[in-house]
Amino acid sequence: MTPGPGGPRTAVVVGAGLAGLSAALHLCGAGVDVTLLEAEDAAGGRCPDVAADGYRLELGPTVLTETHLLESVFAAVGESMADRLTLVDLDPAYVAHFPGGEVLPMHTDPDRMHRAVADFAGEREAAGYDRFVRRVQRMYDVEMPHFIDRNLDGVPSLVRPSLGRLAALRGFGRLDRLIGSHFRDERLRQAFSFQSLYVGVPPDRARGMFAVVSAMDLVHGVRYPLGGMHAIVRALVRVAQQHGVELRLGERVTAVRPAHGGYDVSTTSRSMHVDAVVLTCEPSCAATLLADPTAARPVSTPSPSCVLLAAGVPSGLAGTGHHHVHFGRSLQGALDDLTAGRPMRDPSFLVSVPTRTDPSLAPAGGDVLYALFPTPAQHGPGAALDWAALRAPYRDHMLRRLSTAGYAVDDLVGEHLLTPADWTARGLPWGTPFSAAHTFRQSGPFRQPNRLGPRLALAGSGTTPGIGVPMVLISGRLAADRVLSQHG
Repeated sequence: MTPGPGGPRTAVVVGAGLAGLSAALHLCGAGVDVTLLEAEDAAGGRCPDVAADGYRLELGPTVLTETHLLESVFAAVGESMADRLTLVDLDPAYVAHFPGGEVLPMHTDPDRMHRAVADFAGEREAAGYDRFVRRVQRMYDVEMPHFIDRNLDGVPSLVRPSLGRLAALRGFGRLDRLIGSHFRDERLRQAFSFQSLYVGVPPDRARGMFAVVSAMDLVHGVRYPLGGMHAIVRALVRVAQQHGVELRLGERVTAVRPAHGGYDVSTTSRSMHVDAVVLTCEPSCAATLLADPTAARPVSTPSPSCVLLAAGVPSGLAGTGHHHVHFGRSLQGALDDLTAGRPMRDPSFLVSVPTRTDPSLAPAGGDVLYALFPTPAQHGPGAALDWAALRAPYRDHMLRRLSTAGYAVDDLVGEHLLTPADWTARGLPWGTPFSAAHTFRQSGPFRQPNRLGPRLALAGSGTTPGIGVPMVLISGRLAADRVLSQHG
């Protein structure tokens, strides 16, 4: 898209995370003079670059799907992603571990996964898997172009034939019931429904439409960039600067005010006037910068938070596989704990070992460990949790669980432990890095709008289309489209 008559010629993008870099490159590709402002001393936002004792750690997203969306960000300025990044296909995408000791590799190739499910639970369940793949792919084909990868202007923008097709696919029913219609084995129900936590809602409360996340992960595939997830940021920054985007690090924006048909943007060191602005912070922060409380739609349900442990393991870790999901005895019981505002007593958790794909992230013989344990957000019942007091005992709890699961955690170096209190200290509302949950009333046209005013837009996980690397990349492009439009 190019600026229409009277469209913006200059723009500021606030925040150099993935959403901000996406917005900046799409604006730059449309001929706009872009200044990218970042309060921190490095780009990346929630995908930071962390080096510790010779290890390159992950403290942000670790699962990369829908890489054609990332490719489109490079293509916005005529660049090829393949020239800038090396992505490795992960097979299996995940390995699922169950409390009885059973292990299920989660392949993205339907034939291989059919055989794996048949070996694991029998041919009847494998046939259910085949039906499930067909359904989630049809959901994806409806949802991606009509509900995810486009700007929505309220409920009327959804009234089209695609809405009926999604309803016919049971997209508005409960996710757990949709999953249950394909799988009778409880372990498979868990393995194909835990992805709803990516959008902040347990399967018994999520809508069936979020089975589309399974299509992204378990049909389209998971990939990993050599050099770690921050390699994506480094590549996008290099491309942006080579195409004329001015990146200013360590420059915090303090106010954005309408003025003279554009906006005056004040920072800790200067003030500038531009035609358009894209904000990539949480909506509540955007409202503060705009001095307009009405700019942020109230959130009734934030996503659960997490405790994240990242460290180097000099002795290495036994086994294979990049991503591992470990289920407790009752996934529903663990999710009930989160809803009640207490840490999971029998946790289900994610472990990633990126050095199994890219050994260069650690010294020879060592591995990088990433362990994510979901916890309540600092909201509602979870607001009463004292993470300063819980920090040490919860770390011990995590280490015991990890050790029982077969990970050598006796000797960790360069350790980073982030609790909900740490996420709050980083400026994230409710102490969660996952923003507002995708409940029905906080999804699609009901989510925080990305249009804040004429040539003033919002990007990031707090607005449409929502949470996750693919979604925030889309949000940057949608925000750019908003400000490039003649009418804002």
